Amino acid sequence: MITIALSKGRIFEETLPLLAAAGIVALENPEDSRKLIIGTSRPDVRVVIVRASDVPTYVQYGAADLGIAGKDVLIEHGGTGLYQPLDLKIAKCRMCVATPAGFDYAAAVRRGARLRVATKYINTAREHFAAKGVHVDLIKLYGSMELAPLAGLADAIVDLVSSGGTLRANNLVEVEDIMPISSRLIVNQASLKMKRGTLQPVIDAIETAIQ
Repeated sequence: MITIALSKGRIFEETLPLLAAAGIVALENPEDSRKLIIGTSRPDVRVVIVRASDVPTYVQYGAADLGIAGKDVLIEHGGTGLYQPLDLKIAKCRMCVATPAGFDYAAAVRRGARLRVATKYINTAREHFAAKGVHVDLIKLYGSMELAPLAGLADAIVDLVSSGGTLRANNLVEVEDIMPISSRLIVNQASLKMKRGTLQPVIDAIETAIQ
């Protein structure tokens, strides 16, 4: 049995055509079903529905052979024990620093001010500001990042941005791009050794579909 860990929403929807290219079609839509384990058109393949942030953990510990996770999630997880053979080029967005429209971020950085930064992506933010030599106090939040500067909790946020509409609606502006983000195929290293005969054709078919 091959188990694939997926999260609901955009990643699931954009993954469907890639799996279909490997002859794998989910028999149910997780948005319409309460099931957490979903069968597919192949009797030897099943999909497990987990939180996006949990996908790397399921694959790392072998509860899933394959998974699809955003680069943002993988950086925060650390990627331990995971093989990342493919950038799927789906669920694209970017990681950026944003501040209230009237905040002079460049001047604050120049004069060495200590900034309070709210984010869900602590590791990414820490590495980014450390590389620039900027002193920050990182504040971990799990949602509604845009509220943090508006409520006086933080000077800036580090978050994923797609269209930028939510930032504009809350009078925030992007002041710095950190990195582009897309989703990766991740593979349990032990599974690849033990099940190479069945996993490699799936990986190859997905790679062909991307191209």
